[in-house]
Amino acid sequence: MFRSDVRRYLSVYLVMDLSGHEGRPPLEIARAALDGGTKMIQLREKKAPLSRVIDEGRALRELCREYGVPFLVNDRVDVALALDADGVHVGQDDLPGSEARKLLGEHKIIGISAGTMAEAEWAVAQGADYLGVGAVYSTLTKGDAGAPIGTGLIAEIKQRWPRIAMVGIGGIDASNAEPVIQAGADGVAVVSAIVRQSDPSSAARQLKQKVCPGRS
Repeated sequence: MFRSDVRRYLSVYLVMDLSGHEGRPPLEIARAALDGGTKMIQLREKKAPLSRVIDEGRALRELCREYGVPFLVNDRVDVALALDADGVHVGQDDLPGSEARKLLGEHKIIGISAGTMAEAEWAVAQGADYLGVGAVYSTLTKGDAGAPIGTGLIAEIKQRWPRIAMVGIGGIDASNAEPVIQAGADGVAVVSAIVRQSDPSSAARQLKQKVCPGRS
């Protein structure tokens, strides 16, 4: 049900793992973020045992359903299927988006990362429902994110494909989110800007105010 209107859920997009922060469990962080206006959550967990990913991923999925927002899984189409997630986000070296579509079905969301125009072209050809463009700014959260590319690529993609949904990702917080939106992104995907804050709800609310000024 989310795929046809995916753009409206991209404004504040939380990408999180299961490590929590300073004693705060991930589910608590996710609920606080949703209370603050987060509109989509992606589970990106690379280290935890699969049994834990399934157990805690299911709880996150149910939380997202409670709030009426999409829940996506990073990379792992099999995990997305097991959790009945609302979609997946895949990178350039993961299962191609077209293959993920065959496995997940027409009603699920497929997001694809892009850091160059060539990668954006490939993602669009693969049928991406939205692009995750970056790393916009320097980030320590994702070790393979590469050098920051700024907002120029977002503007170029917006000019070439005006109707493609898009989020900026990489080093974004409330202090630098506005240029990402001004360049043409529909929202921002963040990790540390919410997860590693003492008040995740307030952090999400501040981001939403920058991305959607004037909206409650």
